[in-house]
Amino acid sequence: MRVVRVAAAQIGGISLRESRAEVVERLLALLEQAAGAGCGLVVFPELTLTTFFPRYFHEDVARTDPFFEAAMPGPETQPLFDAAARLGVGFHLGYAERVEEEGRVRRFNTAILVSPAGEIVGNYRKVHLPGHSEQLPDAPFQHLEKRYFEVGDLGFPVWRAFGGVVGMCICNDRRWPEAWRVMGLQGVELVALGFNTPETNIHHREPAHLRMFHHRLSLQAGAYQNATWVVAAAKSGDEDGHRLIAGSAIVSPTGEIVAEASTEGDELIVHDCDLDLGADLKRHVFDFARHRRPEAYTRITAQTAATRPA
Repeated sequence: MRVVRVAAAQIGGISLRESRAEVVERLLALLEQAAGAGCGLVVFPELTLTTFFPRYFHEDVARTDPFFEAAMPGPETQPLFDAAARLGVGFHLGYAERVEEEGRVRRFNTAILVSPAGEIVGNYRKVHLPGHSEQLPDAPFQHLEKRYFEVGDLGFPVWRAFGGVVGMCICNDRRWPEAWRVMGLQGVELVALGFNTPETNIHHREPAHLRMFHHRLSLQAGAYQNATWVVAAAKSGDEDGHRLIAGSAIVSPTGEIVAEASTEGDELIVHDCDLDLGADLKRHVFDFARHRRPEAYTRITAQTAATRPA
């Protein structure tokens, strides 16, 4: 058995008025709690450090810069890294990343994996950006990830960390089986996932209970079909008058939810994850070497939109 005690650190809504320092204090309290519970890894949500700013329209994208991190760690986030090293607890953190690359400013919806020594192990940039790029005047709120972020350019890498093979994805990525399979093909054993999911779908009518059903379904299918643990942390509850679903959860390689948040606020859920639990599934049901047929799947990478037969 290779057991790592993990925690999904759910964060209640963050107000536009809340400072980085105030948010980091909340994260530090959860990190301390996780250390006291003997955790080795804490998973924080997507865009953990600010309100979900893509719900607000700005003609000039540069107006969103206050929501972005120009460095990680920076002066306001360094205490998280210091605490990780002091407590011996690693973490996953989602944030808005602003970098200057190739002579231009680039913005990504990003997550990092930090070791118990307080060192960055890996970076991931969100690939499946939902929403729209132009203002929708009649919508109750905006979802402008396609306006404010570039599509991630790092693919879906995995890293040897925390005694196993760890991957990352962000929010809408969980709905796309290709994301899970690419990590599964690298032998992933635990996926850290942060999300901010509005309770209301602005694009079509959808009962609120379906939002949670589809969330859980995506986590459970991804976990089972790739024989991996999934640790999913939400930013949830009321955020400046807008509702985000909760549903932070830890899912086993069998597809079973083994722990789930019971509130919509700051909450820590903990579970001992045996990284060997998925080994039998990987050897038999999902023995990729014996059963996969890539020659039959070429359409997956050859096209984007669905095409119907003549």
